[in-house]
Amino acid sequence: MTAPHQIPGLFALSEIHGPVLRPGERAYADEVTGFNLASLHTPDVAIGATGPDDVVTAMRWAHATRTPVAVQATGHGANFPIEHGLLINTSRMTDVQVDPTTRTATIAAGAKWSHVMAAAAPYGLAGLCGTSTDAGVVGYALGGGLPVLGRAYGYAADLVRSLQVVTPDGHLREADPRHEPELFWALRGGKGNVGIVTSLVTELLPLPRLYGGGIHCHAEHTETLLRTWTDWTRTVPDEMCSMFSVLRLPPIPQIPEPLRGGFWARVAIAWPGAPAEGEALIAPLREAAPVAVDTIEEMDYADLDRIHMEPQDPLPARECCMLLRDLTPDAMGTFLEQVGPAAGVEHPLLVASVRHMGGALSRPPAVEDAVCSRDARYFMESVGIMPAPPVAEAVEQATRRLYTAMAPYGTGRTMVNIHGTPGDAADRARAWTPEVHERLRRVKESYDPSGLLRFGHTV
Repeated sequence: MTAPHQIPGLFALSEIHGPVLRPGERAYADEVTGFNLASLHTPDVAIGATGPDDVVTAMRWAHATRTPVAVQATGHGANFPIEHGLLINTSRMTDVQVDPTTRTATIAAGAKWSHVMAAAAPYGLAGLCGTSTDAGVVGYALGGGLPVLGRAYGYAADLVRSLQVVTPDGHLREADPRHEPELFWALRGGKGNVGIVTSLVTELLPLPRLYGGGIHCHAEHTETLLRTWTDWTRTVPDEMCSMFSVLRLPPIPQIPEPLRGGFWARVAIAWPGAPAEGEALIAPLREAAPVAVDTIEEMDYADLDRIHMEPQDPLPARECCMLLRDLTPDAMGTFLEQVGPAAGVEHPLLVASVRHMGGALSRPPAVEDAVCSRDARYFMESVGIMPAPPVAEAVEQATRRLYTAMAPYGTGRTMVNIHGTPGDAADRARAWTPEVHERLRRVKESYDPSGLLRFGHTV
């Protein structure tokens, strides 16, 4: 590891406790590489922060030298290349402290949901994580955080009680409803536009177990399962959470048999209530079409990854999303035309999904935040794997065709965490309503007037 004082021009970073690296130096590539390998980062300087003091030092140096700053923990949301500037890697900051009395957890910037699960499970508690516990908590929550159990409990951002954040002027601040309320508002749903969060405190829920998994049918039953699921979503209680997916799974060891290499229609469900009640509720789905693989069962909440079975190893991915007003017969038909069996087995999108929204996801939080997806009844997302240029171009074209075709059924907005590659200012603004976007712009002007935090999904 190169000592900070040996790097010309970086004498002000000599008090950083973690590594300070530049291109060509040993360990630089490992420091800047995230989970999503589609975006290769080439910052001028990469810092491996070990705690809030390192982040403060780095931000003060960036402020003094007018160097733009990016932050990365796990890199699941790395949908854009970070070129030049300073990259602060928080992956070493993984501490999680659980208070079972207040049912809260204090979570450091680089902690994954798997760290939170391990710390909370002994108390029968759990956090509102998404479809993969390998994702980082802070970046997920700052983007709103759409949980597997979102219809039952709302967005992860809604449960955040306070944040410790380093603003672009290099000051460490505490943000909560009484202290820095506009900063607190903007950080929950506004992503990383106004500071680098070094830790947050979030409410935990008494969720030791849940009933969940997936019903998988062969692709020829895609239309039947989709239409049955759509009708079913209009009848279920708020606590029933589900997602319909078309899966074209590659024949790789990371995917379990018998799903490996198959073309599937799947409904994934998560139910926090009594298993017997959940089983009765999903009976129409099991009866809709021949079920080839059924993984639905009662499980520990810490085993949540078994529901969606997302990849655990880094890969190059192109993701995208759209909020839908409704899932009408025409919308379903268009979706099937684009990604159903008629589109062919060799279609380049690995996953195309529609998630049931509503329930607690449609309700306002106890403390106002910047999440702007509460009016959508459904949510569409897709993922394509891009290992080489020809495949990458095919994935890009298929993604554009799908979202162009589905645009008439959308709200016109996206979600910041799953937006995909951020485009121009108008494209990035689609993650928020015009009113919220304007308020975010004002908060950013107040805390980051020089625009140091300019990478990625910015306002």
